[in-house]
Amino acid sequence: MLNNIQETADFIRSKTNVKPQFGIILGTGLGGLVNEIEIINSIPYSDIPHFPVSTVKGHQGRLIFGKLSGKDIVAMQGRFHFYEGYTMQEATFPIRVFKNIGIQTMVVSNAAGGMNKNFKVGDIMFINDHINLMPSNPLIGKNYDELGPRFPDMSVAYDAQLLELAKTVARDLGIPTQQGVYAAVSGPTFETPAEYRYMRTIGADAVGMSTVPEVIVARHSEMKVFALSVITDLGGMEETVAVSHEEVIEAANNAEPKMTAILKEMLKRM
Repeated sequence: MLNNIQETADFIRSKTNVKPQFGIILGTGLGGLVNEIEIINSIPYSDIPHFPVSTVKGHQGRLIFGKLSGKDIVAMQGRFHFYEGYTMQEATFPIRVFKNIGIQTMVVSNAAGGMNKNFKVGDIMFINDHINLMPSNPLIGKNYDELGPRFPDMSVAYDAQLLELAKTVARDLGIPTQQGVYAAVSGPTFETPAEYRYMRTIGADAVGMSTVPEVIVARHSEMKVFALSVITDLGGMEETVAVSHEEVIEAANNAEPKMTAILKEMLKRM
């Protein structure tokens, strides 16, 4: 594993002179942020040694290096999911590489189903905690002390200062936002009404099929994390509503300009 991380990092360094401090993972339907990046280099995942290749509609599959709000960044246009058949270690491999090339802060976005009765479709939720309901954990197996401790602390998985900055920025921009707990499930099925009610009962405000494995690895690597969800559908309410992937993408695309405005201003102030 260590050799693969190093080989991938060395390959990336050979393809770009950008030395990013910020890593951004663009989730389902949220790729529009790419249009705001001053792109310097773009590398298809298929060209990168040891990198998985995204198989999900709406995930482009390339690493983008450039500037956003004057900061050097790398963005993943398309992420990897456990439900695609990757192991947890494969799905989170890019986070290991990000740490190796110097990333200090991770920004993670996703589309999520809302269960909080105060939420509506199109809301942006800042994640302040999570519940891992996936059937595995990316840290299972041999621990490499070079990468992080055997038992990493997760009491503050989402950086409190970044969360406060996000709230201040959203308020200054006049963008209403929510905050809450994100539950991660394996997918790829959307949740049943009973599953929605269960997750709401145990304290989750939104649910999705990504993010938590990436956050666990980022925190294991001592990176700061800020994460946000676009609420693309609602579940666990009195009335059962069917949902499709196309509707999720449409709702995420509609909310994307607000998310872009928040992230651009946050980076400017960091």
